[in-house]
Amino acid sequence: MKYSWEEFARKMGIEPEILENKEARLLKKFVDDLVVPTHCQGCQGLDLSIENPVHHPSYELTPACNHDCIFCYSNVALKLGKDPKPGYYGWKNPYAITVSQYGEPLMSPRIVEVNRLLRKKFPDARLDLQTNGSLLTEELWEKLDFDLVMISLDAASREKHKMITNADTFENVVNALKIVGADKSVRSVVRTIFMPGINDEDIPKIAELAASLGVDEMMLQPLTIHKLNEERLRKAGLDFERAESIREYLKAAMEAKKYIDVRISGCQLAIYRTMDALTLFSARRIGRDVAPIVKRKKVELEETCDGAFRFSLGREVNLKDLTSKLERLNTLYEFKKDYVRFLDKGTEIIVFKSGKVLVKNTTEEKAKELYTKYFGG
Repeated sequence: MKYSWEEFARKMGIEPEILENKEARLLKKFVDDLVVPTHCQGCQGLDLSIENPVHHPSYELTPACNHDCIFCYSNVALKLGKDPKPGYYGWKNPYAITVSQYGEPLMSPRIVEVNRLLRKKFPDARLDLQTNGSLLTEELWEKLDFDLVMISLDAASREKHKMITNADTFENVVNALKIVGADKSVRSVVRTIFMPGINDEDIPKIAELAASLGVDEMMLQPLTIHKLNEERLRKAGLDFERAESIREYLKAAMEAKKYIDVRISGCQLAIYRTMDALTLFSARRIGRDVAPIVKRKKVELEETCDGAFRFSLGREVNLKDLTSKLERLNTLYEFKKDYVRFLDKGTEIIVFKSGKVLVKNTTEEKAKELYTKYFGG
């Protein structure tokens, strides 16, 4: 007969708490207190009752990348011919969409067009940009409209970053973190992979650096070891044993927590919260895989953009209060459950309950004036 460790302890006449150690209790409290990463909010992976959860929908732009990271699943998929073709993979009413999960989206000349297309098709969805950051400039940033930006950084020095990515772009990535960290209209996240033996000492330094640049959050993810990357990781010094230890992963997160709002992968967090302290302390995760697969179906979207300008209030809108203001201004409007639509001298303005504002049929300068007129900012 199999017993849980608590049952076995009681069979032996010992209360379970005596078997716990201080570190195990600290790990358990740390897990229980953690907040789900912003990127993971709304994802099926948080619901353990779903047998085969899928991640948020994604829009894939290109499998190409200007980095060649030693751990990357995208290059494995590309080598095996399993990389997704460009397009939208998801469903009609998504909570969030990621651009993108394969390749480097900023290498695509269509990034701005696709960004606008997704805003048009899914005005209520959270749009997440996942990028290595090396190609992000102030000029490009002004043309983009995302709610959350995840920038990958796995080293705290130029030399180690070059070793991991095979690209001399460390300063570019730091500059990208600075750009998004300064823009408080978006949620900025530094995305770091836990690679013990390679970047242990770097993780708290990355956290401190990102925090100093105004970045909101660190998403620390466990390493998945794909077969085609195994030799490269071994040569780089990966400690394979520790890479599959939940305890070591959580300890790294605890250290980074001293500097920034650190969070761990939501699907991992959901599982860890079901574990007692001793199980959490000693458990291991399966960190090996052959090749990533896309579980979502590709859906064709209309490839047109309406040239509208989009803004985010960063909060939900009380639509009844808005209609009261419009009435005081003698402005005609259409009131629906989730949005209010009205005209200002021929310019169409749609305000969604989620806080998104769409301004059509006007110039960028006029759109900003109308935004200030109705929302004061």
